[in-house]
Amino acid sequence: MAKSKPKFYVVWVGRQTGIFKTWAECQKQISGFEGAKYKSFKSEAEAKEAFSGMHHDYIGAGASKKKTTISPTSGGTNIPNWKSIAVDAACSGNPGWMEYQGVDTSTGKRLFHQGPFAEGTNNVGEFLALVHGLAYLKQKGSDIPIYTDSKIAMAWIRAKKHNSKLTKTVRNKKLFILVERAEKWLRENSYSTTILKWATKEWGEIPADFGRK
Repeated sequence: MAKSKPKFYVVWVGRQTGIFKTWAECQKQISGFEGAKYKSFKSEAEAKEAFSGMHHDYIGAGASKKKTTISPTSGGTNIPNWKSIAVDAACSGNPGWMEYQGVDTSTGKRLFHQGPFAEGTNNVGEFLALVHGLAYLKQKGSDIPIYTDSKIAMAWIRAKKHNSKLTKTVRNKKLFILVERAEKWLRENSYSTTILKWATKEWGEIPADFGRK
């Protein structure tokens, strides 16, 4: 797998301003900070030039087309929608012990968690996490979006059915019951929730990540 190129994050308005080399460092300065102004750049030289200028030259309606820009991500913006939830799964082995969770994207507060389940896979966990998130938001009457870093899980949601090659065994029987319930929920329920792809290369690991990489 190709190694992702480094990014440099400029914070013009935040708890601390400056140039940060990781999304995690940048996030500390802007998360929950009203009116934060920031942007990522492909090189340190570009970031230094931007930081020496004004944020409105690089972001917003007044940004010059000559300035460095980054590719749009899900939702049409180069920053996450903090008013959302994020889901993720972790699996020790393939198959192995799997668990999943959903968190508040802005604060990282855990909203739900299931597992660990024996003989699961990460893809199955990502799928279950998304369905759990959809059901959770519908129950709460919330219209905020869900972030996931799994394109596979998003495809399974659209199909309303998993496409895992995982074999059912005595040990993972409980997990397959949950998968069947999730598919049934998708068939029988409508929802208005928008599912968005988390831009890992731009923003770092999804807030629901279990931190085991």
